[in-house]
Amino acid sequence: MLPDPHSLYGPLDPAPEAGYENAPPRMGFFTDTSVCIGCKACEVACKEWNGVPESGLDLLGMSYDNTGALTANSWRHVAFIEQPRPAGHGVALADVLGAPVDADPARPVDAGPQFLGMPGAQPPGRGTGVEERTDFRWLMMSDVCKHCTHAACLDVCPTGSLFRTEFGTVVVQEDICNGCGYCISACPYGVIDQRKDDGRAWKCTLCYDRLGAGMTPACAQACPTESIQYGPLDELRERAAARVATLHDRGVPEARLYGHDPNDGVGGDGAFFLLLDEPEVYGLPPDPVVTTRDLPKMWKRAGLAALAMAAATVAAFVGGSS
Repeated sequence: MLPDPHSLYGPLDPAPEAGYENAPPRMGFFTDTSVCIGCKACEVACKEWNGVPESGLDLLGMSYDNTGALTANSWRHVAFIEQPRPAGHGVALADVLGAPVDADPARPVDAGPQFLGMPGAQPPGRGTGVEERTDFRWLMMSDVCKHCTHAACLDVCPTGSLFRTEFGTVVVQEDICNGCGYCISACPYGVIDQRKDDGRAWKCTLCYDRLGAGMTPACAQACPTESIQYGPLDELRERAAARVATLHDRGVPEARLYGHDPNDGVGGDGAFFLLLDEPEVYGLPPDPVVTTRDLPKMWKRAGLAALAMAAATVAAFVGGSS
């Protein structure tokens, strides 16, 4: 018998689906990138509370963001994206993001991201004068595990190391992980990573130990601008929709939500975002799909192929012996 069609895709409440009775409301993150200042306090708080090893000082030479990506040793990653200011949105983006408003009209808007150089003793442009100054905006985003409604990492784990909590989140039990790496290739977001010294998989747990004690996750607790908001997922979705409407009223039509829709390819994310540009700009897939969604169809086709092969073998045997 084929599995329930809603077990691998479609909207549902993941905790009751996992067998929890009288489960609490699903909890999650709403990250509003329009107020992120790139302080990386969330990265530090995550490391301190969860005992995540330090990542070392690795100057990438291409951005002020030297974390680079989500890894086994970076469960929160604040991405820095440098962009020229879009035409017609200078004042509104300045109000929202703190960008300069005295743009140079002679500079093409589509000139591409500008390399700002490495940090120095003076602000950019002070040594060269206003004529050489570039006009840009920062897009900053604190990325994290999405705690998908349909988590392919959980589906493919052969040891039960990954499990669904009563809060609807997905957690890795490192003492059960055997380092097979199936979850890494299964994740549509590329979140999970193996730690080099032991080979096991690691990722954000949404501070499961703090949730059980009624506490706020460390990253949200440390965020000074409330860019990272924690709470019941339904409330966060309402709050996010209101925030998008506010930004649209302020003249920022590119504001949009990502990962909030229960009808998307992963059934909606437990950690979703307000973005100010296309998802690809932030390194996010535009249309993520749970990689195990088509398993029932695949098994059905494989079964039919096996039956056809068995029937052909029997027919050949009977025909050859007659």
